[in-house]
Amino acid sequence: MANLNKVMLIGRLTRDPEIRTFSNGGKVAKFGFAVNNRKKNQQSGNWEDEPVFLDIEAFNRQTGRQLADQVEQYFKRGAQFYLEGHLRLDQWQDKNDGSKRTKLTIVLDDFQFFEARADGGDGGMRSQRAPSAPPARKPEPSYPSSGGYDEPPLGSSGDNPDDIPF
Repeated sequence: MANLNKVMLIGRLTRDPEIRTFSNGGKVAKFGFAVNNRKKNQQSGNWEDEPVFLDIEAFNRQTGRQLADQVEQYFKRGAQFYLEGHLRLDQWQDKNDGSKRTKLTIVLDDFQFFEARADGGDGGMRSQRAPSAPPARKPEPSYPSSGGYDEPPLGSSGDNPDDIPF
């Protein structure tokens, strides 16, 4: 049976990242993130945003990305990001009443800036993928600077619908 555990979000940080370093040299960055669900108000008939608050964790990996370091450097409260991650179920026993508690946490796998950085970087979705990671999609074809498309010359394949091989 196939399984899929993937989360894709666009939202804003609700608090600055909290960084913890482990004795083995590992690092984790924890931060709050909010996204909005659109909901129609039954009384007014207007659409309203209903915020969803999430807890995100980013880790430095022994091999590969150092996401906690990147989060520590670039993520600030209020900044908008596109995040990709996966769900992890945390379970513990409550210290006060001994009841079993659970919480879903999102573990960050990748991110992209979604707006201009404060240091003057350009805006838009800019990827922060590791150099060894495959590109997310095929590169866009390049077009002439005039903005138009180069059309094939007359008489080339594609002009005659009878040339279609099926």
